[in-house]
Amino acid sequence: MPTFPRLVRNLLAVGVLSVLAGTAMAQPTGKAAKGRPRYTFAQKDAVSPYVKNVTKNTDEDQEVDGSFTRVGYRSYNDMLTEVEALRKLKDWADTTYQRRLAAIPPGGTLVVTIHRQGPQNTELSNLTLTVTAKDGKEVFAQTLAPGTGRFFGRDLYQAQRAIPFPKMDAQELNVSIRDAKLYQTFDYILALPVAQ
Repeated sequence: MPTFPRLVRNLLAVGVLSVLAGTAMAQPTGKAAKGRPRYTFAQKDAVSPYVKNVTKNTDEDQEVDGSFTRVGYRSYNDMLTEVEALRKLKDWADTTYQRRLAAIPPGGTLVVTIHRQGPQNTELSNLTLTVTAKDGKEVFAQTLAPGTGRFFGRDLYQAQRAIPFPKMDAQELNVSIRDAKLYQTFDYILALPVAQ
């Protein structure tokens, strides 16, 4: 009879060790384990005037580990100006103009662009976008719809997605993109312009 408690104790010990070994193997390694380096002061984005980069995310990163991720923002007014210019340039019919005008989201759009190594890594459903206010309250969250990228150059592939953004008052928001495959989070500050 004394062997039964010993057997149970040994089985429990083996179970605990296997669980601990499994969690140790699932932990991210390399740059992902250390986290992305951050700027001391948020840097203005070269493409979008409304966005500032908090985490270091440069063109050199895409050459090293294929982890380039960029968020851009296009306001309603910017998109309206573009449609007006295209109407004059292309001499659209009124129905085409009305259709284009109706397609503009009232809050503008967030444009997510990623460069990854290999076509299987550009799966957009690996990305979760979360927007929070300065007080930490979640304003908007979305896991991107599935979609793959196209060849960008060398071994890099690019994927891009435009996400309609809800209409909000002018304010600064924190934007985080979590890549489930890379185990990395990319942080940005979005300064929403005054709506007209």
